[in-house]
Amino acid sequence: MHGDKSNRQAPLMNESHAHEWIGRTETLSDTLNPVPCKALAATLNQAWDPKEGDKLPPLWHWLYFLETAQQEELAADGHRKRGGFLPPVQLPRRMWAGSQIQFHSPITLGETLTRQSTIEHIRETTGRSGALTFVKVRHEIGSEQRPALTEIQNLVYREAAKPGVAPPAPAAAESSGDYHRELTADSRLLFRYSALTFNAHRIHYDYQYATHTEGYPGIIVHGPLLATLMLELLRSNFPEETIKTFEFRALGPIFGDQRFSVHGTKPNPDGNTTLWIANQDGQLCMQGTANIER
Repeated sequence: MHGDKSNRQAPLMNESHAHEWIGRTETLSDTLNPVPCKALAATLNQAWDPKEGDKLPPLWHWLYFLETAQQEELAADGHRKRGGFLPPVQLPRRMWAGSQIQFHSPITLGETLTRQSTIEHIRETTGRSGALTFVKVRHEIGSEQRPALTEIQNLVYREAAKPGVAPPAPAAAESSGDYHRELTADSRLLFRYSALTFNAHRIHYDYQYATHTEGYPGIIVHGPLLATLMLELLRSNFPEETIKTFEFRALGPIFGDQRFSVHGTKPNPDGNTTLWIANQDGQLCMQGTANIER
């Protein structure tokens, strides 16, 4: 691992300790019951009554293979205590920085599939906000007969907010795109998505914790929810197309009860399209690219 560590009081993870986690795996199996999809559809105001045999929409795999840590295993922030499958990074703030996803074959509701997760890389560095640790995890979902989906997930751990120091403002989004949608994610929506994904991270529903402990101006909209909204916008505009790949990167937070907008471009001849999310001030907070089968 590399990076400037001169401003740290102590290393976050010594290099030999970090390497003990690289290559570590975890395997989960799940039967894709239609009920979580019905609940997410209701949460997104979609009139879909899913049944076994229906295709799982892209990114809705995040409703399954959920981590079911015992209550006593949770840390103060709501995540599982460090040092199980994920490495014991000492930095207090953990965020989902982005993912790269390949959709190999359709997933149908009612199937029983396996997800194997592998820690591929750990890197320490220093950014504008202070010390950072990046953890890259590969998830492979499928069965013995076929692979269904591969996802490279990028997690970032950050220092606690410094009193009186405002985070860098995101850059301005370029345009409104070829199609867009405006939304507000209020606390009811964030609670439902947290419940559906069994995500106890308190920044998404506990205003007191998010503002007083982690120093945010409000509760934060889930990164996976924002990514899902981008692909749902793409699907609603091109319902007959099959999405083959998708990647996204979080650039800044969207806060609950604030208006934000989701944008996209028409696919080019190669099937590539750009998607992004801007906050109420027009700043770019998430960017993604998708490729559809043409």
